[in-house]
Amino acid sequence: MRFVRFGIVGCSGMIVDFGVTWLCKEKFRWNKYLSNSLGFVLAATNNYIWNRLWTFQSQSEAVAREYVSFVIIAIVGLGINNTIIYLLHERLHLNFYLSKLIAIGCVTLWNFTMNYVFTFRA
Repeated sequence: MRFVRFGIVGCSGMIVDFGVTWLCKEKFRWNKYLSNSLGFVLAATNNYIWNRLWTFQSQSEAVAREYVSFVIIAIVGLGINNTIIYLLHERLHLNFYLSKLIAIGCVTLWNFTMNYVFTFRA
């Protein structure tokens, strides 16, 4: 059930991620990797809040430790995300947003596993 909730929270984060990325890349004409990174960071913050409250229902008073752990995992995830996008978009010439969608799928597995084991461990 936690993975289902994690997936629902992830969908809300994906909306934030894609929305911010699209806005920055297409409307503000920012660099696509800067846009992607900002979207990812804002989505990660959204996801931390909802995963703490709803998915894992954390009662820990160590909010700062949880957030730092979540952010470190998200930063590693961001590296994985950008690497996958680079390989698929720049090297294999797939559409940028399709590449991003594939990257999100891969990073979701990473994020859930690491947060389950480290961030929100019982």
